[in-house]
Order: sequence, then C-alpha cells, then structure tokens
Amino acid sequence: MTAFVRLTLVFPPSLEEALVETLITAPQAPGFTLSHAEGHGSDFRHASTAEQVRGSVERRIAWIVIEAAALQPLLETVRERVRSPDVVWWSEPVLERGRLA
Repeated sequence: MTAFVRLTLVFPPSLEEALVETLITAPQAPGFTLSHAEGHGSDFRHASTAEQVRGSVERRIAWIVIEAAALQPLLETVRERVRSPDVVWWSEPVLERGRLA
C-alpha cells in the first residue's frame, strides 16, 4: 500500500505566482489546493504598516497530497525555484484518501 502525505506551504502573496508556477510544472505534484488566509503571530518584521495595524499578515496556503516518497524531491524543486525564508512548510500523514463516487 502506498503511503501519502499532505504538504502544507504557507507564503506571502508576493510569492504566489512563482510558487503556483512551480507546483503546476513539478512532476511530483499531481495537483494542489490554494487558499487565501491571514497569519497571526508575534513576528511582524516583514509586515506592511497596514498589516502591523491590523495585527495579521496576508498569506496563501497550498495543500498538496502526494506519495510520501515524492515529498523530498518536491521540496527540493520548490527550494530551487522559490528560495525564501517567508515560505513555511510542514507535512502530515494521510490516513486514508479516495473519491466519493
């Protein structure tokens, strides 16, 4: 049985175009979901004045469910094309997956 993981990437809107292009062309990523979000935390060094006043920063989140063996190659591809300390990632095991029909 093939093991799957969900890779989560959190990044600023300024990196959206580069990251989306990278994920669309990466052979390890069969597809992904992109969402707009707000980040809340204590590190506002790179936040705009409006974000500092608001107390949150604009972020995008990409979720990708892939085979566990493809995780490191995909991360290497993303690092090569979108090298930024503003991209935060983590992975989680996927217990089950499928389609309803």
